[in-house]
Amino acid sequence: MRVILAYKNFAANRNISHIGLGVAAINTAKVLQRDGIDTQVWPVLSHTDLSLRLAASPADHVIVSAPWIATVQLQQLCQNFPQTTFSVNCHSNVGFLQADRNGVKLVRESMELEMGTSNFHLGGNCRRFCDWVRQAFALPCAYLPNLYYLDDSSTFSERAFTGGTLRIGIFGATRPLKNLMSAAGAALEISRNMRVPLELWMSSGRAEGGGESVMGAVQEMLHDLPNVKLVQNGWQSWPKFRRVVGHMHLLLQPSYTESFNMVTADGIAEGVPSVVSAAIDWAPEHWKADVDSVLDIARIGRQLLHDARAAADGGKALARFNADGGRAYRQYLQI
Repeated sequence: MRVILAYKNFAANRNISHIGLGVAAINTAKVLQRDGIDTQVWPVLSHTDLSLRLAASPADHVIVSAPWIATVQLQQLCQNFPQTTFSVNCHSNVGFLQADRNGVKLVRESMELEMGTSNFHLGGNCRRFCDWVRQAFALPCAYLPNLYYLDDSSTFSERAFTGGTLRIGIFGATRPLKNLMSAAGAALEISRNMRVPLELWMSSGRAEGGGESVMGAVQEMLHDLPNVKLVQNGWQSWPKFRRVVGHMHLLLQPSYTESFNMVTADGIAEGVPSVVSAAIDWAPEHWKADVDSVLDIARIGRQLLHDARAAADGGKALARFNADGGRAYRQYLQI
């Protein structure tokens, strides 16, 4: 059995892209390969590109990351490659889809395509989305989660914050649904409460859907405060970003809605814990804070900074998630 994870290569840089969908596909493929499933990642430019590659190198399953191929083109792929099972894997939970009207349209059309086609399925990378489709539309939705590759020899060193400049990272695309203002406010409270200088690191170069206003508000909040430095980290390759994450003492990811959250997993791989919201349901329970309470985010953050075992707890949670996700893929692939 051969499985292809195909995503739209927005960068189109020698078939290498460090956008989130590509990083997620690479990690998922590595986990499935370790489980003995022949899996490859294809960055593609269009449905035509995907069709040409399939004609040259057939596959049993093609899982398209995110709804972006027009439904009529998906139908053509299903007709032209009847021995291949296609799926479109929605990369967001329901709440985030409010920012993607066309994505909602394509999801609805995918439901109809599945009803009229024998080799196509709609999927979602979080159970909450899949359960919603099943309950709201009385239609199937395959659970095909993001998986995150951790080396079998991975160990998590025990470390806690012992003083000096506190480095806190709030990473990811600058979007209102990421709740960045609350995270920045919590970082400020943590540094003041602990009486240490603060370096607040935030991603820059990818502001979407009102993100410019969010970053502007954060800058106004931190302007001219003593011992507080805002570091804007430009968009970069994933390996370089991982090194930046490893430079942090703590990450803050209190998103209003998520379907996985790659940054939290990156932090775990680098030995850095995260304060998260309940939307990141796979993370340890004691990492989760009330998204609408800045002081609760700060409280959890202080606890994690002083917990030498925090990263190891995250590693265990991510390993459990990978194991459960692997079972979901084997069930979908009928292995």
